[in-house]
Amino acid sequence: MRAIVNDQQDQAWNGDEGRHWADHHDRWNAVNGEFNEPLLSAAAIAPGERVLDIGCGAGQTTRLAARHSRTGDVLGLDLSAPELERARELAAREHLANARFERGDAQVHPLPADGFDVAISRFGIMFFADPVAAFANIARALRPGGRLALLSLADPDRVDWVRVFAALRPFGPVPDFAIGEPGMFSLADPMTFRQILTDAGFTQVETTLVEAPMTFGRDADDAANFLLGSGPIRSLLSRSDAATADRVRFAMAEALRPFEQSGGVRLGGAAWLATATRPRS
Repeated sequence: MRAIVNDQQDQAWNGDEGRHWADHHDRWNAVNGEFNEPLLSAAAIAPGERVLDIGCGAGQTTRLAARHSRTGDVLGLDLSAPELERARELAAREHLANARFERGDAQVHPLPADGFDVAISRFGIMFFADPVAAFANIARALRPGGRLALLSLADPDRVDWVRVFAALRPFGPVPDFAIGEPGMFSLADPMTFRQILTDAGFTQVETTLVEAPMTFGRDADDAANFLLGSGPIRSLLSRSDAATADRVRFAMAEALRPFEQSGGVRLGGAAWLATATRPRS
């Protein structure tokens, strides 16, 4: 195993959180899958190109990139051993011989210099301890003129599930999802996002707001049961007695109920799509 500098994230994604995402990869892909097309369109992966997928999780975007690249090599990089085990299983099931996976911290992982034509990420780049150092490491791994296409959550006011989580505050602490703080919304300010990429050595840096529905379940009760296994709520439940846990489950379902539609529980989501280029000289 190579060096890890994001120790807290390493522990989370190789513990209960990583296992939850691996076991429910199809559910999380339903949550985030509507963002795949904008990401891949911006990446414009051509046949034969070498692709790096940063924070690939269980590998859906890696597998999609492998189909676009065809004869090119696609590497999915992630900290989570449980998710990578699932990613390899799914790639083998789909007979994608050009998709491979490595466990590592993108901030310090020894990626091959000039080894990729394109780097992509679907919500896998918000957790770096030192984002400038991380993106500089990724820049070195791209060939001169190589491209970057990244998705990061936009500000919490644009993301419906933040309001759903807020309904649980009477029962105990839940994340406040502050913009710029380490975590899911660390890159939610587009000016900060652009400056970090510029400081890391990228040029032609642009950010575009992408909005898409996020499907959390068949109905409110199904979605609530799914989310009860995610990190913030699992932590809350671990400190609750049985009666409080039942109230948490009820409050979550009630908060989700206004989002029920014929196609499932669909919450509005928003992300910044950042594109950039490694300079040719």
